[in-house]
Amino acid sequence: MRVVIAEDNALLREGLVLLLTSAGHEVAAVASTGPEVLPALLAHRPDVAVLDVRMPPGFRDEGLRAALAARAEIPGLPVLVLSQYVEETYAAELLGGGASGVGYLLKDRVGRVDEFLDALERVAGGGTALDPEVVTELLNRRRDDPLDSLTPREREVLQLMAEGRDNTTIAELLVVSDRAVSKHIGNVFAKLGLPPSDSGHRRVLAVLAHLDKGA
Repeated sequence: MRVVIAEDNALLREGLVLLLTSAGHEVAAVASTGPEVLPALLAHRPDVAVLDVRMPPGFRDEGLRAALAARAEIPGLPVLVLSQYVEETYAAELLGGGASGVGYLLKDRVGRVDEFLDALERVAGGGTALDPEVVTELLNRRRDDPLDSLTPREREVLQLMAEGRDNTTIAELLVVSDRAVSKHIGNVFAKLGLPPSDSGHRRVLAVLAHLDKGA
């Protein structure tokens, strides 16, 4: 898998390069400032981009802007965004362009190597990988809508779905049966007014699209 990395922190940037190459991936290019990001993405057209949100010179949203611009030029370009904090507005804006091939993780998640690599591969494959804290923010910011009708268990299932978990994993995490998970998912779709979808990340995209209406 070919990856472009955009990160201004030299230590984290080199750590990402070492981590990815050790896992058998190719780092096609690295960028340390906002203006370098878009040219690198357009020149190398990687299988996935790993981008910091805030980069020089302004340390505002340079990385995110480059990601959005690149996805406009290369539709469907998989992007995994890293951020120091949960930045709700940036997460919503990224998801607003379509949730396919999108990830948003907090930087401390990189230290959990297996989780990070799993998220990277999921995003590269067109799936979704959202940090649990980001999902919580997206869920909690909505009021007076169908989400209020979900039971606590259904909200747990919805959150895990939005993180990209499959039925078996959800069942293991919640210590319930696969049949119970399927029932909860059916209830979630019914209450949110979403038609039942087949298994896989398409159902997650439907949920995220619904959540993003509040952006």
